[in-house]
Amino acid sequence: MWFYGHMFASVEEAGSRLQAEGYLPSREIATSVFLADRLDKPLLVEGPAGVGKTELAVALARAAGRTLLRLQCYEGLDEAKALYEWEYGKQLLYTQMLKERIGDALAGARSLAEAAERLDAEGNVFFSERFLVPRPVLRAVTSEQPALLLVDEVDKADPEFEAFLLEVLSDQAVTVPELGTIRARHAPRVVLTSNATRDLSDALRRRCLHLYIDFPTQERELAIVRARVPDAGAELARQAVAAVAVLRSMDLKKAPSISETLDWVRSLVLLGAKDLDERVVAETLRVLLKHEADAAQVRPRLAEVARGVASGRA
Repeated sequence: MWFYGHMFASVEEAGSRLQAEGYLPSREIATSVFLADRLDKPLLVEGPAGVGKTELAVALARAAGRTLLRLQCYEGLDEAKALYEWEYGKQLLYTQMLKERIGDALAGARSLAEAAERLDAEGNVFFSERFLVPRPVLRAVTSEQPALLLVDEVDKADPEFEAFLLEVLSDQAVTVPELGTIRARHAPRVVLTSNATRDLSDALRRRCLHLYIDFPTQERELAIVRARVPDAGAELARQAVAAVAVLRSMDLKKAPSISETLDWVRSLVLLGAKDLDERVVAETLRVLLKHEADAAQVRPRLAEVARGVASGRA
């Protein structure tokens, strides 16, 4: 197993330590974090963009006192880019500096084959750890301190990349062909996030403990706003959270995320707003909405957004 040594004694401790790091978890989130720790499983966190999946991993790393190493996934990401690359410029520099010694080693060679054998006898001097640039997965495996590996937006990577991840998660080791197998010094904790833009393989899901995070309830989001934007008045915070809930009920291209709610409330405080009305919502709408089509859809409904009560229209 990758994990060893438990981080939390109870669900309550998991929740309180995450909260101490500025992340307000629901009971379900705290329970999943605790169970992933105790069951020695990677945690696969799915949900729409902006609900705090990455923030959970960041807070978990801090709560556990582990170094956070993040692998941002994208289309075309392959094993080499996730593991390591060779520092070719440094290799070339060393080649130039050592060319006389290389010449001495090859002096008298009667064929290319013999020259190659002599070079091979010297070892892979140009493919050693001094020329290796580790990427997040290899850094997590070789870290001197216990680490947390965040594989962010794994659904953006190609399905073939999942097979590589499964091998790494199962073997507690990675293989660099020129150096051999490198085993984990400290088994890293692993959190994978997905926006569900494609289906992940059943094999990867079986390997992980699954957690789905949706947009928070108004009660929980209000608690987050009050904790993160303490300068906001209680009534303004309540109205803002209700307004965001109305926006999320609409068929928008991108619903406002929790971070955008926080940015909006901070903006309202900076503008000296005490409560919401149509004018204030109209002037600050683009803090919440990132697409003009969404803004155009919302403008005729500013009154219900300001009231925090959806009309029920599509």
